[in-house]
Amino acid sequence: MQQAYINLHRKGFAHSVETYSEDILVGGLYGVSLGKAFFGESMFHLQADASKVALHHLVELAKKWDFHFIDAQQPTAHLKSLGAEEIPRKEFLERLKKSLEYPTRNGKWEIKTS
Repeated sequence: MQQAYINLHRKGFAHSVETYSEDILVGGLYGVSLGKAFFGESMFHLQADASKVALHHLVELAKKWDFHFIDAQQPTAHLKSLGAEEIPRKEFLERLKKSLEYPTRNGKWEIKTS
């Protein structure tokens, strides 16, 4: 899996959103972008709420780029507290089909905040 994600990253499909405190990595998330969808794979934090900050910035970027959805894979209480909604499989497959009709925004993504 690690090598697969490294290859996807090199090809511009896998992306990470990282949170730093005083130049130290304290949290983030990573996943894969296809069409107008982002498929989250994993989140982590070394400091309270650091992964939430990363998710917030991913959501804002996804809105800016008119993504159709971010697939968080699991309907956890944590993600629901951040506004995630579970949808029926049929609806997910319809959204996925529509999202994949668009070109993938691959390559290096940059989210710079202060």
